[in-house]
Amino acid sequence: MAGVCGDGATTREGDDDPQIDGAVAALRRGGVIAIPTDTVYGLAAALDRRDALRRIYAIKGRSGDKALPILVAGPEELSRFSREVSPAVRALADAFWPGALTIVVPATADVPSEVTRGGDTVGLRMPDHPLALAVTSANRSGGLEARTAEEVHERLGNRVAFVVDGGRSGDGPASTVVDATVVPFRILRLGAIGQDDIQRALSAVGISDSDA
Repeated sequence: MAGVCGDGATTREGDDDPQIDGAVAALRRGGVIAIPTDTVYGLAAALDRRDALRRIYAIKGRSGDKALPILVAGPEELSRFSREVSPAVRALADAFWPGALTIVVPATADVPSEVTRGGDTVGLRMPDHPLALAVTSANRSGGLEARTAEEVHERLGNRVAFVVDGGRSGDGPASTVVDATVVPFRILRLGAIGQDDIQRALSAVGISDSDA
């Protein structure tokens, strides 16, 4: 597996560990890295490195008022980042995580302002990929998304500290985004998971649309 560094160098390793070590080291130094997810390659920064979070916007050429999602390691992190975890939110996470569902929830104080950008909510997703930590897609804003490490390098060059090469990412649609801060829930973006799928998941635990 190849690890394509931000300076254009490519290292080839016999297993994933050297890549993970390199990625973690870059994150701890305050670097922005690119990693594979189940949809596209994404940019990742440590939440406690506000300088790195700000750099993501510069790398992407992204509007400063557009919030970033957080990709979590598991449903247990809901309570860390969400001020309230309703039964409906828990049901959706249990049904579709890991997978292509982003749930917008009321943000806790653990979520940096560089992520919320003046808002009081945050989008959370647990991707179906063992290397995923990303907070936004690895491309210039409005540009083509990257599905390989080579495409990340072509699109972003030396703007990122390290690229973890996990092969080609998934070719499916983007995640569905559900706003769980309103009743009933509102779908902000329809993607891989349909509205009927969401309704069935809620109905399975005795929650109606009007209750969610």
